[in-house]
Amino acid sequence: MAHNDELSTFLRVRRAALSPEEAGVSSPGGRRVPGLRREELASLAGVSVDYYTRLEQGRPITPSEAVLDSIATALHLDPAERDYLHTVARRAPPSRRPGTRAQSVRPGLLALIEQLGDTPALVLGRRTDVLVANRNARLLLADFTTMPARDRNATRWLVLDEGARSLFGDGWEQVASDMVGTLRMDAARHPDDPRTAALVGELAMKSREFRGWWAQRKVVRFSSGAKTLRHPLVGDLTLDTEAMTFPGDPDQLLIAFLAAPSSPSRHALELLGSGAWRQQRG
Repeated sequence: MAHNDELSTFLRVRRAALSPEEAGVSSPGGRRVPGLRREELASLAGVSVDYYTRLEQGRPITPSEAVLDSIATALHLDPAERDYLHTVARRAPPSRRPGTRAQSVRPGLLALIEQLGDTPALVLGRRTDVLVANRNARLLLADFTTMPARDRNATRWLVLDEGARSLFGDGWEQVASDMVGTLRMDAARHPDDPRTAALVGELAMKSREFRGWWAQRKVVRFSSGAKTLRHPLVGDLTLDTEAMTFPGDPDQLLIAFLAAPSSPSRHALELLGSGAWRQQRG
């Protein structure tokens, strides 16, 4: 097993981000560095300082699930971060020939999102690539079908596209950084993917915000939550997002944007879908 640089960095970053007060550790005297000391984290996790140090150095050892769970609890990791820790700790050696199989969406899932009416919905695949988006998702967010294939990626769109910044307004940073956290989880599951490496390299070169989020090792499992959008055609909307994966293909994520019945946002979605906004603008 090769030296595990990602496990090493993840543990160091999370230990440095956890204050003694948050961890319930008394802190007499001054500290030269922020966060917990290695011996404090090891004590909280119930492992020896030597063993934890070797883990944090990325040494070629394979910790048990119980040890990883104890460390995750000591670091106050949320469920997504806990899964990430288990994933990178048990990372398989890079394959010699990374998989390049084209991503495809099952016909039943394609039919489902097309039959959602005015509800915008899209499917994200590996690397947060946008595999398919129904008509109202394209009208609400962006028409990914008109983009070059390499640009049909949710993280790339959110981080680099000025239209995405304008659409999400004050909430852009949260939405974009969450998508970066989703990309990081995918990178952990497929560490030898050259297209992921190319995407991360491009975004790191072009975006200061991306460089900061990536360095923080933020990890997100996309789920439900409210989003406020300022749409150039139908005005402000408050929508709830629901995200789900399906058995047999954890690398595909369905995301739907829902508006409360009889709400102004529901009316805005209906207006967007009907095309009546063209008459209002005229």
